[in-house]
Amino acid sequence: MTINGNITVRVACELAAAEGIVREWYLDSARPPKGTWGIGVTNDSGHLVDRYKDKPTSIERVLQIYIWLLRTNYVPAVLAAFKGRVLTEAQLAAALSFQYNTGAIGETAWVSLFLAGKVAEARKFLETHYLNNGDLKQRRLDEAALFFDGKWKHLDGIVNVYPVSKPSYLPGKPVRVDIRADVAAALAAQ
Repeated sequence: MTINGNITVRVACELAAAEGIVREWYLDSARPPKGTWGIGVTNDSGHLVDRYKDKPTSIERVLQIYIWLLRTNYVPAVLAAFKGRVLTEAQLAAALSFQYNTGAIGETAWVSLFLAGKVAEARKFLETHYLNNGDLKQRRLDEAALFFDGKWKHLDGIVNVYPVSKPSYLPGKPVRVDIRADVAAALAAQ
């Protein structure tokens, strides 16, 4: 199925499940830690997240901002990187996941290798780079399986929703939530 940049419920849920949801401001795992909210959103995105410190929001609000950011920041970067190539739904989801996590879709070698028809080399590069000292190895493998094989990992729409532990402001033990209906509503509203 080709979708040419259209975000589907499945695409949005796949990426959200890879990221998780935190409904209030927290400190991420970066060094140094950065104030974050929602689905990995920081002030750098253009949406000011400091307003959510000690003020949890609804999952619906998180998803509204998430869909807005995908449409305005991430999908255009992915489409530009693939230079007018029509992507399948799975390829878009995998490339969005990579871009959302790394911000490097426009400069990474795996995309240029893929565009040059060097598919095996592109896959190997994706699977072995941007691993954050191994912490992101499984994510890169999942993205490669999705992009090159069409193998979805999160078809059930179930996402980890984390509370914020205080005073550390680190994510706590998650609960699992089906967000498909809320994603569909957020997509329809924008």
